[in-house]
This record gives sequence, C-alpha cells and structure tokens, in this order.
Amino acid sequence: MNTSELLQLRLYNQLLGSHQLKEPHEIVSWLGAMQSQTLDMAKWAIGARLENKVAKDIDEALNAGKIIRTHILRPTWHFVSAKDIRWMLDLSAARLKPIYLSYAKIHGIGESDIYRTIPFLEKVLTGGKHLTKEEIGSALQNEKMILDPDHLRLAISYAEVEGVLVNGGVKRNKQTFTLLEEWVPCMPTIDREEALERLARKFFVSHGPATVSDFAWWSGLSMTECRKGVEMIKTDFICEAVNGREFWMKNDIEMPPADKVSALLLPPFDEYVVSYKDRSEIIEDAYYGKVMTRNGLFSPTIMLNGEIVGSWKKIVQKKTVRIELSFFKKTPKKTAALFDTEIKRLENFYTSNLAVDDRA
Repeated sequence: MNTSELLQLRLYNQLLGSHQLKEPHEIVSWLGAMQSQTLDMAKWAIGARLENKVAKDIDEALNAGKIIRTHILRPTWHFVSAKDIRWMLDLSAARLKPIYLSYAKIHGIGESDIYRTIPFLEKVLTGGKHLTKEEIGSALQNEKMILDPDHLRLAISYAEVEGVLVNGGVKRNKQTFTLLEEWVPCMPTIDREEALERLARKFFVSHGPATVSDFAWWSGLSMTECRKGVEMIKTDFICEAVNGREFWMKNDIEMPPADKVSALLLPPFDEYVVSYKDRSEIIEDAYYGKVMTRNGLFSPTIMLNGEIVGSWKKIVQKKTVRIELSFFKKTPKKTAALFDTEIKRLENFYTSNLAVDDRA
C-alpha cells in the first residue's frame, strides 16, 4: 500500500468518499467521537459526510438528544452519540479529571471549590432545564453563589467529566447545558475491557489506516491501554507498513476506485485532519503552519485527493453565506473548478439556517 492508497482508504472509512449513512447521529456513532471545538463549524463536519442535509438538521439531532456535545476523550469538545456517551465517559474520565483540576489550580481555584459548586449546578438545572452558561451564572447568583467566569467555566467542564452535565438543546445558535441523567436514556453498563475493545474497534474501522500512536492521541488513553485494545481486535484487522510506520485497518475492506477525484472543503478540527498524531501524509511541511498552529488551532482546509492544498473562509452576509478559497500554490482554473459543487453545498448548508437564526 502506498500513500495515495492510504489516503483513499481513510477518505472512504471516514465517510468522505461517499454518503453511505443518512442521519447525523449515525455519522457521529460511526466515527465514535468527533471533535467539535466550535459548534457552528463543527456542524459541517457532520454535514460534509451527509447528502442533502443542512445546519438545521444537525440542530434537530442535538435538540432531540441523539447527538451529545461534551468534553470527552481529550480535554476538548466532542460530539458523541447518546448511546455511546456513558461507556465512553467511564473510559476517559479518570484521565480527564486531573487535567481539569490542574487548569483550575492555574486560576487559583481549589479542588474543594469545584466540588462545592457541582451540587448547585445540579440544583439550577433539575427539572429538565436547558440553560446557557450565562443563564447558569445568573441562576447561581440567585442561589447566593457568585462565580467569576473562569470558576464557572471550569466547574461546568469538570461537572461534564463527572457525568453530571452535558450540552443540551440549541438556543439562539448557542448550546445549553442540562443534566445527563435527565437528557440521555440509561444504557446497560459494560466493564472497562469491553469498553476499550469497543473504542479500539470504532477507531480503526472508521479512521483506519491508522497507527497505535494515532489511537493514543485520539483517545487520550495510555499507549499501554491502546496496545491492549489493538491486541483484543487484531483478528479482524491487518497491519501494513507505509512510510516506515505500521498502520492498522479492517481486514475485509475493498480499495475504493482510484480514478475518482476527491475535492472537499473540511471544517477546522475535522476528524480527517485532527485525529492523527502524524499528519505528514496529508500536508507538506512547508504549509503546515498555514492551517495548524503549535498551540493547537486548526483552520478550515481545502482537500484534494486527501491532501491539504489550501484553506477557506466563510463570509456571512445578511441572508447569504459566501465561501472563499485560498490555495497554497497557484492553481489552474480547471483544478479550482473541481470545488464548485462543494462550495455550493457548503453555502447552502449554512444559508438555509440564516432565516431560522433571524426568527430565534
């Protein structure tokens, strides 16, 4: 297998080669978890993998509780399927809690301060309430608990990792917070080993070909646990060496047609870009800093046959959205024209939601 074939397989497995699934929550469940750093742009990470869906369809899935947005796996926002959130949270919470406590310590907030806040968060949200962060702050003031913005933010994040809060419905294009127990149906519990096997299988089926280091980066788990996970699933997978690294993938996958051109516009933090520790196959070193910074910020990317060749931006006007492309190199008009369909699809994805936002 060469680099081109590796990228073809990744595009196919990440549902970017064809629209095999039909509903937003199916996309999230297939990928296991999808980084959703910025809600508005993260919706397109789902939409890009669907046919004939727009931003309001993603909102509907969020409002129905089919997709949950919370801090899970790594200390950042992710979309996760409602049916997967509990076992995945059980698997990752132990590693996330010390991270958030260290963040709190940097801001002079003690562990006892965080734990003292959580019962009040539960109190103001009990009864099926869905409140924005600002509304939670006001509700806490009514309980005679006045928190500065850092304390409130970190207490909410820690309560998510504790399995108390998650994002709820979308209100005026902002996500609210609600109680996990009231929002997401209970599911049968599974032990840690079964959860590890399930996560490893989800990752390498949907993100493969990928390395064990990629799995460790994506999952936030230790290399020891990740190797154990691969060991548990390896009878259904194969390992191939490419560019001096060992990549795992499903053993029954068929190579997608090589003659099909892939022209995609992906959002910042898309799984195709962010979920691999080594990104040398998808971008030249000279252009890395143009779309990925050292402090972990990612720009929207132009992808041609699985490689990053530029970036794009979304310009919102009164009732329309316009997409502008910026290529790294001078690009022939014929090549640039390959993205015309994707531009129209992306503009429609967001434009259809402007009227909804105006009425909110």
